[in-house]
Amino acid sequence: MTNIEVMLGQIIPAAGAAVAVYGAAVLRRVEDEAAGATVLLGQRLLARIRGRAADPTAIDGAVTDLAADPDDPDALAALRLQIRRALAADPALVDEIAALLPAPGPAQSSGSGSVAVSGNVSGIVSTGDGAMNIQRQ
Repeated sequence: MTNIEVMLGQIIPAAGAAVAVYGAAVLRRVEDEAAGATVLLGQRLLARIRGRAADPTAIDGAVTDLAADPDDPDALAALRLQIRRALAADPALVDEIAALLPAPGPAQSSGSGSVAVSGNVSGIVSTGDGAMNIQRQ
């Protein structure tokens, strides 16, 4: 099964972009050919998630709040929470959404001491001359 947290990292920027462009109307708007790919992806993701959510009104409320203030990190976090709940409650929806998301590209880094991570890191990532890492359990 796909990691929901990783998926949220792709869903939320697209959904946030769609809400920023269309406001709460994103829930009812048909695809607009003038919209960018990220906005269109956000529209499709929100429509699919909302259509399968046990409580679509919770997603509607979060979208409405974010539309009122697209720069409010708490409103974006509230939408993220509602989407996480919908995904956690429906494993089949997770698979459907994963199929809509673009495949992540390879990790890239540049510059001396830079680190490229593709996926998750659960330990220490350290660079630099004379770096000392201590991990206590």
